[in-house]
Amino acid sequence: MGETSDTHATALRRGWTTGACATAATRAAYEALLTGAFPDPVEIVLPRGERPAFALALEELGEDVARAGIVKDAGDDPDVTHGALIVSRVTRLAPGAGVVFRAGEGVGEVTRAGLPVPPGEPAINPVPRRMMAETVAETARRHGGTGDVEVEISVPGGEALAQRTLNPRLGILGGISILGTTGIVRPFSCSAWIHGIREGIDVARAAGLAHVAGATGSTSEAAVRALYGLPDHALIDMGDFVGGMLKHLRAHPVERVTIAGGFGKLAKLGQGMLDLHSGRSQVDFDWLAARAAERGGSDGLKARIRGANTAAEALALAGAEGVDLAAAVAEAARATALATLRGAPVGIEVLVFDRKGELIARAG
Repeated sequence: MGETSDTHATALRRGWTTGACATAATRAAYEALLTGAFPDPVEIVLPRGERPAFALALEELGEDVARAGIVKDAGDDPDVTHGALIVSRVTRLAPGAGVVFRAGEGVGEVTRAGLPVPPGEPAINPVPRRMMAETVAETARRHGGTGDVEVEISVPGGEALAQRTLNPRLGILGGISILGTTGIVRPFSCSAWIHGIREGIDVARAAGLAHVAGATGSTSEAAVRALYGLPDHALIDMGDFVGGMLKHLRAHPVERVTIAGGFGKLAKLGQGMLDLHSGRSQVDFDWLAARAAERGGSDGLKARIRGANTAAEALALAGAEGVDLAAAVAEAARATALATLRGAPVGIEVLVFDRKGELIARAG
């Protein structure tokens, strides 16, 4: 299904967003409603002009309603909706009604402010809505329709899939979101995760929260939640993308922000890294040795830290000599965060937790 632009067999294969699949299904269903025949494959125009074609997995035609479905192909991206069936049910409406969107089975409904669509609306983002409205209008022009339809998007099994996304935390209930700005999923681009971080901050701001926390992982998130009693929508699923969170906060500040994580991840932030993924940044043991020396560590400790295999080993070596290396990392990480914020009115705190979720250092 679909097409790719990759020319090398070893290249990662791109895929298609839920928004692109919903648009193609909508075009197929509406064309069948107007002509009695489903186009298969069905071609659409993406926002940047690409014209992919999609094979249909579902076709149902009634008198005033038609359904078409497309199996989402996310390419080589580890997308939770890869393989999901995206269904569009198009129903004729009276002239002048326009295009009305509905959430069917497995598509969520927005319940909190701060998202791109208001509470009470189906979780179909603005670009997919525009793509579907445009394809309805084009299909109406070509085949003599009025363009007045109800478009109901459903994803069988979508409610279960949504539990593996940020939707419950963002207040999107009952299923997944129909997303996408270009129509294309680029493998491992990280754009979806950073988009989720931005939405999390926007929801927290709209709810009037004065304190949010971004954590590098589940252990530190559980620990910071317990420490402050924070609600779900105050917890930003930052993961490795501390830079993405801080850059959004720079333009959309929150009064108080806690950055929580393990020693190794926050050591990389202290070094000045804004992407903490192990494949894109590494702990610098020379840097850790220098921080230990600043805290009174001996030349022998510096040598041992330089030869350490892991950040945890370096921390243990420093602890054995009574050197608070975690505190040094927390302070350096906070300095990096403040520099990234460039004077934005955000109070930053950094908390370092061990692997058991115990707080071992705090700065700010």
